[in-house]
Amino acid sequence: MAAKGAPVFPPQHGAWAFLGLPIILGAMVGGVTPLSVLLGIGFIVAYPASYFAIAILRYPRPQRFRKGLWIWGSTGAVIAVLLIAARPWLLWVGLVYAIAFAVNLAFARAHNERSLLNDAVFILECVAIVPIMWAINAGTTDLVPPPFVDAPTTLWTLTAFAALALVGSTMHVRSLIRERSNPRFRMLSQVFAGVSLITSVALAYPYGMWALLCTAVAFGFLLVRSLLLGRRPMKPGIIGVFELVGFILVAIAGGLCAV
Repeated sequence: MAAKGAPVFPPQHGAWAFLGLPIILGAMVGGVTPLSVLLGIGFIVAYPASYFAIAILRYPRPQRFRKGLWIWGSTGAVIAVLLIAARPWLLWVGLVYAIAFAVNLAFARAHNERSLLNDAVFILECVAIVPIMWAINAGTTDLVPPPFVDAPTTLWTLTAFAALALVGSTMHVRSLIRERSNPRFRMLSQVFAGVSLITSVALAYPYGMWALLCTAVAFGFLLVRSLLLGRRPMKPGIIGVFELVGFILVAIAGGLCAV
């Protein structure tokens, strides 16, 4: 029996944006089909399932988290079966994600899940969904995924957008909270935001003026927020609002590149 008051939703709200941005960017390139929608739902469901699996290992009274694991884990398992039946090559994708999740579990066992390296693994797990969203609509129905050399250049542009945004957000938020007393880390976060602006604009250049301008606005916003925010302590919710606005701008820029 589940413990009284057992949670069924993870309390870490910022992770949802980390899942949503790559899914949106992947759909912009790969298209929206029943399979891609199912993949997006499955990817979102996998996060709370993994959260409760880690919580059982990490926190006292693990019985409190079994209800959440059952709800999300069983839902995710059904979705995984449907996806693999349609695209058997997703078995290999699942294996890679299982290995990555094993790394997350190892950090949780060591009570070090807030490690920057663990954050990097989570970012890779999120960013990888962008090319997978394209591949699932490519029509391959055997154990070999579609050749990614045939993917449009836009796919890699939007994958880069996702990576730049997620890495930059992780560094910025850490600079405001966990690394607040470390001015070198804050400076590194600001430098990365500046490099991201230059890189993203260069990537957007072939897609026309509007894509270029919107990309400059999106990553320019992320640069400005890294330079101006954090001079005074801020509530996590306020920090999250700025990150969400930045992600929305990046998604709009990605959409203009994909047109």
